[in-house]
Amino acid sequence: MIIIPARVESSRFANKVLADVLGLPMVIRTAKQVMDLDDVAIATDSQDVIDIATSYGIKALMTSNKHQSGTDRVNECANILGLSDNEIVINVQADEPFIEKDVVASVIEKVKFGINQNQDFTMVSCFKLISSELADDPNHVKVVLDTNQNAIYFSRSKMPYHRDHYTQTSYNGHLGIYGFSKKSLNTFCSLEVAQLESIEKLEQLRAIYNGLKIGMVQVESKSFGIDTKEDLENALRIFG
Repeated sequence: MIIIPARVESSRFANKVLADVLGLPMVIRTAKQVMDLDDVAIATDSQDVIDIATSYGIKALMTSNKHQSGTDRVNECANILGLSDNEIVINVQADEPFIEKDVVASVIEKVKFGINQNQDFTMVSCFKLISSELADDPNHVKVVLDTNQNAIYFSRSKMPYHRDHYTQTSYNGHLGIYGFSKKSLNTFCSLEVAQLESIEKLEQLRAIYNGLKIGMVQVESKSFGIDTKEDLENALRIFG
């Protein structure tokens, strides 16, 4: 099941999930990008989003407006749907209207592998190589990996820092797509919000802070999240 959290309130771009993207509301275009991979539901706190999704024949469920993160909203939706513990749940952000199907499919496959290995906790995300210039932007989140392709840390700061001033040409840029087993999703959302998560405003740090592993998969992608009106204008120049 692919669940798209769609919160209408946004400090940097009001009502962005309903912004027009090549003739479709952003959240609808995001749903249509991935609906060939699995069943799709939109989890929202807005009746407007539910009405619009219904008009396009896409399932949408009302969730609380008190959630700390999109993943918490996804978990409520998964519970409403009554998904089983081993169901694969993929969180695709509503502001990724140009996300490639192959990227989401790669996350699905890695989650499936973890479930088949009977891992106690299965959480997966993905990254792509980005330039040093993009890595300077705090909106492009960076991730450092261990030898097993698990995340060590995520940050809006440029990392790793090169003490000897070596010029690194590429960095691991995180894509905000998360995959879980339903049981692991419940585990993640039962954890208290971590201080690091609150400081960086990065929900995935909740897992690392509590000693849980996030498996990472490298992907090829031109997509990026739409955080501001300028991001949308840039995306339309690239993809329009």
